[in-house]
Amino acid sequence: MSGEERELGRVLRAWRDRADPREAGVPVGPNRRSAGLRREEVALAAGVSVDYLTRLEQGRSQHPSPQVLSALARALRLTTAERDHLFLLAGLLAPSAGVVDAHVTPGVQRLVERMRDLPVAVFDARWTLVMSSPLWDALMGAPPEGTARERSLPWQIFLGRPGRVRHSPAERRALESEVVADLPHAIARYPKDRELAELVRGLLADSPRFAELWTHAEVTTHVSDRKTIDHPEVGRLELDCDVLTVQGADLRIVAYSAEAGTADAAALDLLRVIGAVTR
Repeated sequence: MSGEERELGRVLRAWRDRADPREAGVPVGPNRRSAGLRREEVALAAGVSVDYLTRLEQGRSQHPSPQVLSALARALRLTTAERDHLFLLAGLLAPSAGVVDAHVTPGVQRLVERMRDLPVAVFDARWTLVMSSPLWDALMGAPPEGTARERSLPWQIFLGRPGRVRHSPAERRALESEVVADLPHAIARYPKDRELAELVRGLLADSPRFAELWTHAEVTTHVSDRKTIDHPEVGRLELDCDVLTVQGADLRIVAYSAEAGTADAAALDLLRVIGAVTR
């Protein structure tokens, strides 16, 4: 076992011990012995097995992937500097300038959790889903657990299967134009990001509509609008959709809401109860 492996395990245990279970949404009862997060709780939040996390903490696992390290950083609510240190201990280069940084800072995590009464999701500069609230998952469907491409909004819009959001032809054209117009700006900001470049190349090769819009290079920006969502359990909802940007992190927070006292607000309330029962 190398010194780096031992140190990686040590800091993972230390960061797990200092984590506040209440901030992670873990119920804290009078009989709880652990001051921080249990290994099982971190593994569940990061989407890894308890056995794998145990091997990491004991220095018995070799070469964790950047995806695993990023997930652990979110689960442990690490700062950007701590996330970078975690990468270095694992023998990997920390995300650098010119590459999209999908790290969700503790402050953004807390913000999303405080907005638990709304469907909220966080996307990175590639428009890849990196975090979502339980009500978002209940409204839009559980996020796919596969590749980043399956969690890519541009890929889903141009090449994926239809989702629950319904658009008129004019709304569809506007959405497509907004997404395509945003990607050249992302490429200019992150010229070294291989995943972003591969996403654009794949869309150009497989989607004639994307290629047409890319060639025209229209300049447009997203504005607040309303979305129609067909849900299999609560029916059709008309919701306001707002996109908030996080300065310094290049993250986008997408939030749906309904005016209080309306049928749409009542449907969201019902969906919140249904989601809590099925989790």
